Amino acid sequence: MQQTLKTVIFVLMALLLAAGCKKKEEQNSGAEVSPSSHGPKKESVIVEPDSVKGKWKAVKIAVSDKSTKKEAVYTVGIGTQFSIPDTNLAVKVESFLPDFTMSGAVMTSQSNEPKNPAARVRIYEGDKEIFKGWLFSLYPTTHAIQHPKFGFTLVGFIPAG
Repeated sequence: MQQTLKTVIFVLMALLLAAGCKKKEEQNSGAEVSPSSHGPKKESVIVEPDSVKGKWKAVKIAVSDKSTKKEAVYTVGIGTQFSIPDTNLAVKVESFLPDFTMSGAVMTSQSNEPKNPAARVRIYEGDKEIFKGWLFSLYPTTHAIQHPKFGFTLVGFIPAG
C-alpha cells in the first residue's frame, strides 16, 4: 500500500512538473527573440591605418540598369556624394580600405596593397537611405544591395596624387 501511494505521488508530481514546463513553453513561444535581447549590438568601427590615410582619392563604381542591361562606371571621390544621372539615386563613398579585414566589430586594412578592396557606401533614393554597407571588388555579391532596377559594383580605385 505504501509503495502504491509513493508511486501515485510520484506520478502526480511528474504530471504537475510537465504541466508547468508546458505552460512555460507556451509563454516563450509567443515572444519574438530579437538581437537586442542578447545584449546591445556592437557598433562597427572603421580604423584607417596611417599607411592607408590619404593614399586613395576615389573609387570607380559600376551602376548597371537591370532592365536595359546597360552599365555605366562613375568615379566617386572618397568622402563625397555623387548623383547618378537620369535617376533619383545618389552614392556617397564614406571610406575605402584596399586590403579589407574584419575582426569583431573593427574593420581595417592589413596593408595599402589592393588585395581585398572594399568601399563603405551609402546609397540614397531621393531623400531615403536605401543601403549602408560595403562594396567588395573581389566579391561583388557579398552583402550586395538588393535594388529592383539597379546593381552596384566596386570596379576600381584611384590612388591619390
